[in-house]
Amino acid sequence: MTSLLGGRRGMLVATIMLLLGILLPWVVYPVFAFDLIAFGLFAVSLDLLFGFAGLLSFGHALFWGGAGYASTLVIKLYHLPFLAAVGAGVLYALVLAAVVGFVAIRRQGIYFAMITLAIAQIQYFFAFELVWLTGGENGVQTTSRGWFFGYPIENDVAFYYLTLAIVVLGVWFAVRVVRSPFGSVLTAMRENERRAISLGYATARFKLVTFVMSGTLAGLAGALFAIGNRLSGLDGVAWQTSGKVVMMTVLGGIGTIFGPIVGAGIFESLEYFVSKTAIGDKTNIVLGTVFAVVILLARRGVVGEILAATIRREPLREQAEPVIAAEEPVSSRA
Repeated sequence: MTSLLGGRRGMLVATIMLLLGILLPWVVYPVFAFDLIAFGLFAVSLDLLFGFAGLLSFGHALFWGGAGYASTLVIKLYHLPFLAAVGAGVLYALVLAAVVGFVAIRRQGIYFAMITLAIAQIQYFFAFELVWLTGGENGVQTTSRGWFFGYPIENDVAFYYLTLAIVVLGVWFAVRVVRSPFGSVLTAMRENERRAISLGYATARFKLVTFVMSGTLAGLAGALFAIGNRLSGLDGVAWQTSGKVVMMTVLGGIGTIFGPIVGAGIFESLEYFVSKTAIGDKTNIVLGTVFAVVILLARRGVVGEILAATIRREPLREQAEPVIAAEEPVSSRA
């Protein structure tokens, strides 16, 4: 799968997704559009951790929602520009990921997942109790998104394209990581960690670095989402948000980078449009049904199955080519 992220095939997928991203605010409501791409980056951050390091986090809202609070508070209390607000959210997520990762990577499997969930719930408790800072159930609301190099970015379409540029850089960073020698070690660790250790790799350090990168990307996505909506609240740090991003990643395809973006688009679109229909009160049932069907019929996710089908066709071409090559000398001798 990793090899398909590069070359012509990877460039084609990236170009198509970029073109769709450019057209998106002219197809749907711009605020919904930048919600989609923010969740897309959030799902990519989890895929970097789960799909390539094999570490499933049930508390990734810890970074998404925490960075959202940090960025909106910076704008509300200090009236700082957009980049400073985003930087504050990213810094918060980076430091928190380093601390949490140092504790969590000592465990594996379900124990790792439960530790991340437990720590995320601690942050939720503080966000709920510290009403004077976080607003409690009301959250932190701002009247501005700040400014970008002196220009206000209150226009939704302008803010969308600024967000898109940052999201593209975030996805590019993730692709570069998994296609680097560092990413190759992550894949080896996921397949057989004991063998990686026997080859001399300090797997704990690789896990910690990956966790920090994943948490930081999640924080970047959360800061963009909160600033775009001018609001950060308890739903951003709730365990349901952590579960949502896991579903997005699985729907699109674990270990594909581009797949989770598609999964986020499917999930958010269903949640948004179904809620506006006559069965809007049954949105969760629809989402659960779609998720179950995809898992039963496309175990690798939507994009994962497409890539797997591409891989299966390639050996057939490679086997056919030598036959043609072998026949040519015979005809020439004749």
